[in-house]
Amino acid sequence: MACLAVNIDHVATLREARKINVPDPVYAASIAEMAGAGCIICHLREDRRHINDRDLRLIRQVVKTRLNMEMAAVDEMINIARDVKPDLVTLVPEKRQELTTEGGLNVKANPAYYAKVVEQLAEKGIKVSFFVDPDPAQIEAAHNAGADIVEIHTGHYSEASSEEEAEERFQRIIKAVEASADLKLRISAGHGLDYFNVKRFKFLPKIEEYSIGHSIMARAIFTGLDQAVREMIELVKEF
Repeated sequence: MACLAVNIDHVATLREARKINVPDPVYAASIAEMAGAGCIICHLREDRRHINDRDLRLIRQVVKTRLNMEMAAVDEMINIARDVKPDLVTLVPEKRQELTTEGGLNVKANPAYYAKVVEQLAEKGIKVSFFVDPDPAQIEAAHNAGADIVEIHTGHYSEASSEEEAEERFQRIIKAVEASADLKLRISAGHGLDYFNVKRFKFLPKIEEYSIGHSIMARAIFTGLDQAVREMIELVKEF
């Protein structure tokens, strides 16, 4: 049975639209856990556009399952992670002007640097995941850098404009899953997944966890967060 990891960033996005104190992503983390989420994700970006340092530290205190801190592999974030000690860090690429993460991390570009980052985090008992495109070469680079987990970027699949295109992109994901399994890496998947396009993953049992945020928060506006999380869990638990 696959696990659902809920990304709560967009609760903070709504809060920051008015620069006030509500809605509180810390409260959202608790609701998602009580609804059955097996992991809470938050992305502390360098520009602090949504989750901030206060959020991260309080979320660390209240999360009872696992906390996955998404972050860029830069000194500031490494130091914060070593201090806060999330259960898992997911290294992601980060651009100042992007609306959301646009692609996977290019581990091949600097494998020695990423190996050093993994070592620094491992010193504090933190597991490390690499968010990578469904590219076997990037997956191998992540493995060589010491990754515990690879999160396969599903954004391009999710953005497909036709069924034919979606299937072609899904085949890349299948190959990436197989490449990860061959290297004995744990596997998660995420970005752009929703209540409809996630159903295709039912036939990929090697994926242990799905990282989903935006579609859950969008549904929560109409149904409430508790129900939105429970509905997604009902889908992924069949995987």
